[in-house]
Amino acid sequence: MPTPPAASNRSTAPRRSIAELMPSERVSGVFAITNAQLGRTRQDKPFLKVMVSDKTGELTARMWSIDEATFRGLPTDGFAYIEGETQPYQGELQLIIQAISPAEPTAEEMRDLLPCSKRDPGEMFAEVTALLETLEHPGVRSLAKLYLDDARLMEEFRKAPAAKSMHHAYLGGLLEHTLTLMKLADQVCPVYPKINRDLVLMGLFLHDLGKTRELVYDRAFSYSDRGELIGHIVEGALMLQEKVHTLMREHGVRLPNGTLTVLQHIILSHHGVPEYGAAKIPATPEAILVSMLDNLDAKTTMSLAAARPDRVASFDAGGNFTEKQWALDTKLFKPDVLKGA
Repeated sequence: MPTPPAASNRSTAPRRSIAELMPSERVSGVFAITNAQLGRTRQDKPFLKVMVSDKTGELTARMWSIDEATFRGLPTDGFAYIEGETQPYQGELQLIIQAISPAEPTAEEMRDLLPCSKRDPGEMFAEVTALLETLEHPGVRSLAKLYLDDARLMEEFRKAPAAKSMHHAYLGGLLEHTLTLMKLADQVCPVYPKINRDLVLMGLFLHDLGKTRELVYDRAFSYSDRGELIGHIVEGALMLQEKVHTLMREHGVRLPNGTLTVLQHIILSHHGVPEYGAAKIPATPEAILVSMLDNLDAKTTMSLAAARPDRVASFDAGGNFTEKQWALDTKLFKPDVLKGA
């Protein structure tokens, strides 16, 4: 097996971004790695399977010859210096790794490794704030203001990804996802006059705020200890209870009976079913709408990222379908048949 190069022997040539890579191209440099796993070939030989990424995108990567000691030296989620070669596989680009070793990126390298939203976080946060200002019930509006006045929480809200790897997995992704959902609700709620718009908008604002504590995103995206042990769904419900008590104790604002319960229910049920992490199945009209809008944005975003990635114009790997997308339980047809027609 190729020996990972010592730091002093690593290539100093500028690393090409993942979005720029073409098939059959030599690759060397520091990348973020996630979900590093040791698999077994049909001949029962160990191989490495891992996702390799930078701020421009990600690639599935394989290293067909690796010893367990080298694997144990790698972080499951972190950074590594990699040498290898790209190749097309079933219409996708993948990376075949020849050498890999753990790495500590410089501050300059970090800026190139962590993906971030293409939208300005200040602009997105201003839009979220403007939508919350349209809440009609004074108590719910006061609760929203209490959250917005929590400077540390809102700083993390503007910065956090919406997920470790599934959808909106980039800095600012949580804010972007939340804003999209609130804008969708703003359009959908008038179609259903009996729906309580305040509960839907506030529920959407709150539904994923627990991810600011669930995820670690100052380096490679991973889970905090509380994320592993508590999770963002329960975390968000606990945070809400704390905020409602603060609202009553320090500001003298008491929400109508049941408001805390139905908002907590929205948070606890927004994943829809227990198999996907929901603590309860949605059981109010508002909770059902929040859960369906959340699923709509998450799955649409995942499908577009897989079928029409930004790097698609860089090369034509052939094939009309992606690899199976396990989160969507299907392969995706890639062509936009009307584009340019």
